[in-house]
Amino acid sequence: MNRRWVTLFWRLAGSVPVQIKIMGIAIGLVALLGAWATIQMRATLSQTLLEQLEARGVSIASDLAARSTDLILTNNLFALYELIRNTVENNADVRYAFITNVHNEVLVHSFQRGFPTDLLQANTVRPSDRYHLEILDTEEGLIRDVAVPIFGGKAGTVRIGLSDRSVSKTVASVTRQLAIATAVVSLLGVVAAYVLTKVLTKPILDLVEATRAVARGDLSVQTAVWADDEIGRLQRAFNTMIADLARTREEGNRLWEELKKKEEIRRYLLARVISAQEEERNRIARELHDEAGQALTSLMVGLRVLGESGSLEEIRRRAEELRDIAAKTLENVKNLAVELRPRILDDLGLVAALERMTKQCSRQFGIRIDFQAIGLNRRLPLDVEVAVYRIVQEALTNVGKHAQAESASVLLEQRDHSLIAIVEDDGRGFDVEQILQESRLDAKLGLYGMIERADLIGGKLSIESRPGGGTTVFLEIPLPFEHIAPESTHTTGKG
Repeated sequence: MNRRWVTLFWRLAGSVPVQIKIMGIAIGLVALLGAWATIQMRATLSQTLLEQLEARGVSIASDLAARSTDLILTNNLFALYELIRNTVENNADVRYAFITNVHNEVLVHSFQRGFPTDLLQANTVRPSDRYHLEILDTEEGLIRDVAVPIFGGKAGTVRIGLSDRSVSKTVASVTRQLAIATAVVSLLGVVAAYVLTKVLTKPILDLVEATRAVARGDLSVQTAVWADDEIGRLQRAFNTMIADLARTREEGNRLWEELKKKEEIRRYLLARVISAQEEERNRIARELHDEAGQALTSLMVGLRVLGESGSLEEIRRRAEELRDIAAKTLENVKNLAVELRPRILDDLGLVAALERMTKQCSRQFGIRIDFQAIGLNRRLPLDVEVAVYRIVQEALTNVGKHAQAESASVLLEQRDHSLIAIVEDDGRGFDVEQILQESRLDAKLGLYGMIERADLIGGKLSIESRPGGGTTVFLEIPLPFEHIAPESTHTTGKG
């Protein structure tokens, strides 16, 4: 029977953590004992010393009242002042002393900077009382004000104020000594507990080494189970976890390789789609600009000759109308060519192309658009220029068609090793998450297409908006070092 209880005890003890077994017992008992002893000693000592201080104050005030009776009756104020001055100087705890007459008027006092008048009403004593004590909260701390009647209150009142600084110093000194003793004993307990813990926690150290090996990527490590306590269960769980991690890593590596292949395919297809779109736009723009433009120009010249050679007014009028129609058609074709592929982007670069586009959008949509370029005076890679141009173009188109804005701004800036493009408007705003989700579900380009363009060239595009609060499109693209240029500023504004 006894053996059964011993076995049960050790089984229960083995399930308790080792650190709680040793460190908890050693440090906890010492800390609790030291804290309890310090608190009790501090409270008892403070109460005793304060009671002694109050009794001492009553004794000093009573003695002062007895010695001042004759001096008050003979109106010897100088001797009375010397009496209270000697009382203050000979008693370190006495902060002040003063004597009042039966009309509560101050006869003499020990204050060097003038008597504080509000002190008179702070403590009053009845003639029938032996004394009366009030605790005052002052700038110097708590003051125990003792009032003792002189000659039964017929000659006046003695008031003295005692500071409890000496009590506080004594209590603090004793507390420090107890704290130091507790710290020394705790340190000895920690040392003893540390030695025992080092002996008993070897399985934990083995587990730590195994964990470090796992952190280095070695998932073949296993730990030997030490016992059936908490550490033993932890070791079993650790071994199981490592085996699961090894299988999971193999599966993760396989899925990662598949994901990388799919991502490469997606990027390749997206790049091909965008490249094909740009090539087609470039071809159409070239054909419209060269062929249709040349034909319409020839038509204008021919109509001008016709209008000038005829003699009939009707022929002139009709010829003039045809020339106007041809001129308008030519202008539309040129605008279409610029929209499909602005030649200025190839010839003069991104800044000039964006400046021209903001002016066109301002005229087309009837809103003020300000454009500013900072720190760019070199050409960027073609794919970067095309992506930035198309993203800004899409953003301004959205502003003109949907935002109902009165003004917008476009900022193009080089910051360190990045190209920043910001498009802002004061329109009605929208719910970004909802619009992006609808764009994905409906297979529309829109905002999602802008994000895909930025991602394709390694950039990051974010959109901030809320209903009624306008919209901000922020684009950041990292630039190679060779494209970093000295700062320059180019600003335009168009209403």
